[in-house]
Amino acid sequence: MLQVPDYEFWFVTGSQHLYGEEQLKSVEKDAEDIVNKLNASGKLPYKVVFKLVATTADSITSFMKEANYNDKVAGVITWMHTFSPAKNWIRGTKLLQKPLLHLATQYLNHIPYDTIDFDYMNLNQSAHGDREYGFINSRLQKHNKIVYGYWGDEDVQTEIADWEDVAVAYNESFKIKVARFGDNMRNVAVTEGDKVEAQIQFGWTVDYFGIGDLVQEVNAVSDSDIDAKYAELQKEYEFVQGDNDAKKYEDSVRYQIREYFGIKNFLDKGNYSAFTTNFEDLYGLEQLPGLAVQLLMAEGYGFGAEGDWKTAALGRLLKIMTHNTLTAFMEDYTLELQKGKEAILGSHMLEVDPTISSDKPRVEVHPLDIGGKDDPARLVFTGREGEGYDVTISDFGTEYNMIGYAVDANKAPKDTPHLPVAKQMWTPKSGLKHGATEWIKDGGGHHTVLVFGANREQQIADLAEMFELPFKDIK
Repeated sequence: MLQVPDYEFWFVTGSQHLYGEEQLKSVEKDAEDIVNKLNASGKLPYKVVFKLVATTADSITSFMKEANYNDKVAGVITWMHTFSPAKNWIRGTKLLQKPLLHLATQYLNHIPYDTIDFDYMNLNQSAHGDREYGFINSRLQKHNKIVYGYWGDEDVQTEIADWEDVAVAYNESFKIKVARFGDNMRNVAVTEGDKVEAQIQFGWTVDYFGIGDLVQEVNAVSDSDIDAKYAELQKEYEFVQGDNDAKKYEDSVRYQIREYFGIKNFLDKGNYSAFTTNFEDLYGLEQLPGLAVQLLMAEGYGFGAEGDWKTAALGRLLKIMTHNTLTAFMEDYTLELQKGKEAILGSHMLEVDPTISSDKPRVEVHPLDIGGKDDPARLVFTGREGEGYDVTISDFGTEYNMIGYAVDANKAPKDTPHLPVAKQMWTPKSGLKHGATEWIKDGGGHHTVLVFGANREQQIADLAEMFELPFKDIK
């Protein structure tokens, strides 16, 4: 299953010596209280660690350097309890290479009208301290996140939690390795891309392997491992023999399990967390991997069909961000264009992640009129309802662009007995006509990652900001 290191976020509070030692002690006490209560809230997926009250340029610079080189640190959270002169932050902020969240908050959520005095005013200067600090981040073009509001409110804590997941994904992006089994599908433009630039900007390592390298691993899988996995899948999924004779059905399922173990073993030996296949490159394999790919995606591996390594890496990245929940490789398959029913039917030949299923997936074996190989087993299911976001990355030669739109996902209204694939319907919130027109105009590809959740639009925007990636959010 998908495993992520136990990251933490460092919290630093800005102030200055102008207010005296007693005030600085109060600043530290309040900051520690905020951090302790954020951690105790149960809302944050990763721990926040209070580090210091920063009052000088040297202390800030040393703190940022330490954050950079501590592998446990996924990002920095700053809060200006008092007025912290922003020139103190210039050097340290320029050096910071981790995601930065500016928590624009105040220790109390109210004004104590009956007792407020100048001591209180000197201590609680977040209102203009945050603006002084924000100015320097803007001038430095830091691309930081700002969360504004009372730190104890649930919506503010949710914003912090969502950002933590994005920041962890950003850190983990630089560890993503994609294994390409075969090359890109011949003559297709959108799946091509600059792998060196992808490694510079996103940290992705993309390596090519001949199919023969994979076939060796597939052929080495033991029958005992296949037997055990077959029994496990019988408990998890519905096995539907259909029109196949018993031997053909079982042989097809077992071969997909063989491919599952072969691919998994290959990836794990090389520390790869994403991969691609291509139905034009299958020499030595008996079937196009279908069920095999679906099982691996359910475990958190990223995948791209037809050699689409960009979508494979993006899928892995978003699985990290979402803790591998309801995140699936997808393709715009066909359209419903009746007035009032406009929608996209998304699917792929075989490879759709079963974690988005609304029913119990069925293991079925059917012919595949492409690739020229034996009939492959695959999971067949219907997708789910809910809010989500559909996103892709395109390479325009001079830069990478991220393109996406919010969607309303729905179940297909009818079954497709002659199209035995996993399927998911959705409609762009901006409307199919407008959304699809803008997508095409902006050069968005046909392979995407569909991720469920009402907060995903903001998270993906934050991710693009961290990578300084041009992002077209279609409205």
